[in-house]
Amino acid sequence: MSAGAGEAPRPAGVPAPGGDEPRRLARIGLSRIAGPDLSSLPEQLHGLGEVALWERLRPQHPGVDPRQDIEIAAQVGARPICPGDPEWPVRVNVLDQARGAGREAGAPLVLWARGTGRLDHLSQRAVAVVGCRAATAYGVHQAEELGYGLAGRGWTVVSGAAFGIDAAAHRGALAAAGPTIAVLAGGVDVPYPAAHADLLDEIAASGLVLSETPPGSPPYRRRFLTRNRVIAALCAGTVLVEAGLRSGALNTVRHARRLGRTVMVVPGPVTSAMSAGCHRLLRDHREEAVLVTGAGDICEEIGPIGELEPRSSGPARARDGLADLVLELLDVMPARSAIGVAELARRVGRQPGAILALLGPLAVEGLVEATHAGYRLTALGRSSSSPPRGRATSPGGAAPAASAPTSP
Repeated sequence: MSAGAGEAPRPAGVPAPGGDEPRRLARIGLSRIAGPDLSSLPEQLHGLGEVALWERLRPQHPGVDPRQDIEIAAQVGARPICPGDPEWPVRVNVLDQARGAGREAGAPLVLWARGTGRLDHLSQRAVAVVGCRAATAYGVHQAEELGYGLAGRGWTVVSGAAFGIDAAAHRGALAAAGPTIAVLAGGVDVPYPAAHADLLDEIAASGLVLSETPPGSPPYRRRFLTRNRVIAALCAGTVLVEAGLRSGALNTVRHARRLGRTVMVVPGPVTSAMSAGCHRLLRDHREEAVLVTGAGDICEEIGPIGELEPRSSGPARARDGLADLVLELLDVMPARSAIGVAELARRVGRQPGAILALLGPLAVEGLVEATHAGYRLTALGRSSSSPPRGRATSPGGAAPAASAPTSP
């Protein structure tokens, strides 16, 4: 079924919203008149319901027309997504459940989406990457690498499209041909910052530009703070890359902690003021914040059981992968003078024949050498800083032990 008049085209595979039109229109109207402070709405909605509350407040706002908002959104290829719609991301419902007795805003009344992605699918494996606007070259590089690595592993990168870390994370995901979601503080038809208009168009081409504020809404300061809760709620975890002690990105982290979502932090130079907020978070909330250094670390924290990153053991060394007896034999072998097989056997407590069987392969590997007076370590055998020349290394970095002698 094609989209009706005044309604934005739906992405492929997204069913029509259904027949609950009065409820949808009520939510769209309420989102227009509510403003940035949504903290009192959950109680009113619970008591009256969307339609009754909208009918009560509508006479006070004669200029608000939900259908007109839908038409305006459709002009830029955007659509409203409401609770109960197939595209609604169930993750954000936790915002209502986590309010408690506080004044925190609940779940959005409606989410406006511009782009080809399907929100319910993209949010199933989503991770937020946030940080400061005045990012250093180090922070931008880390954010780009994380965005690229996460997108390459099938994760949707979510951020706020701001200068600095946000934009770098989006660009990293786009470079990996992966989807990314930009959550704005203003309407999806109001590019902010204006310099990122092209970036937002590129994001919409494969992912989504998202906002809970109606089309045409300016990005007021208060809306940035309420926007951050949506970023945190959409994702399985939030990664902080560079943040000063008063960075606005810490607000997103606070929401993630409040919602019980995993908080991850990329450390920076201890001398950098732009990483002071990261380091303070790791120190003051060490039981809730996890240090991460790459996309693999993040996947281990928020991915399904078994999604583990191969551990690097550092550069391969000549003695890596050798059997315990062989290592013991090398430890007791002199480097300058030679030693006989019988003495070697006595030092390791084995029979001379067993030791002789080990010395041949060790000589082939270049770790020991035979002299007229016995055996001694070579320069390679004394050093453990590099693998033997011509000896292949395994993907894990260690030299294979297939040709190395093993204990009898």
